[in-house]
Amino acid sequence: MTEEVFLRDSYTKEFEAHVVKLEGREVILERTAFYPGGGGQPTDKGSLGIGPVKADVVDARRASGNIVHVLDRAIPDTVRDLRGTLDWARRFAHMRYHTALHVLSGVIWRNFEAKVTGGQMRADRARMDFSFPGEWTADVVGEIERLTNEALAEERPVRVYELEREEALANPDLIRTQANLVPERVKQIRIVEIEGLDTQADGGTHVANTREVGEMEITGHKSKGRQNKRTEFVLR
Repeated sequence: MTEEVFLRDSYTKEFEAHVVKLEGREVILERTAFYPGGGGQPTDKGSLGIGPVKADVVDARRASGNIVHVLDRAIPDTVRDLRGTLDWARRFAHMRYHTALHVLSGVIWRNFEAKVTGGQMRADRARMDFSFPGEWTADVVGEIERLTNEALAEERPVRVYELEREEALANPDLIRTQANLVPERVKQIRIVEIEGLDTQADGGTHVANTREVGEMEITGHKSKGRQNKRTEFVLR
């Protein structure tokens, strides 16, 4: 199984790894810092190479416990080791937006007891949907923006650790989405905790402190049903 370096260190920008399998444009490595997508976070991009051999990583996905790196061109099947380099601007943007989504989720849960029903991020914007029981007015959305920016400015540390599945699922606050999305096969659940605000089961990448997120601006809000509400935002 591929060692997923990003799970313990989101700030790894470059790494070296042995090639486990190489078929045309697809490569499996013994370890990788490339995030393969999931939980609303897109895949990382970047490059793999050694010496004069180099190809761009245009996609990454999980397959049978491994992470498959999809290249823009085939590289020689004689290559045994590769150096990976992330598109760091893209990765760091995802880290900022993913952490912002957790802060937003924590603020809405703390103040309105609304659960997350969906979310998605890009390198330049994000959205989150909630099962929101009250009125979804411009005043409410403005208050959510204010409270979220206050929480971001408080420079809260972001911790990552693991819990046994039984312990994690026994705490309903750790799975605050409308549906439990943790597969049965997962026995150790990764937890992302924003100190004093939000603690969630999560497999994505995050910044180490909310001060790295910056300030969020809600750019749109809409009703997606009787209770399902959406916020769209950018970071400054």
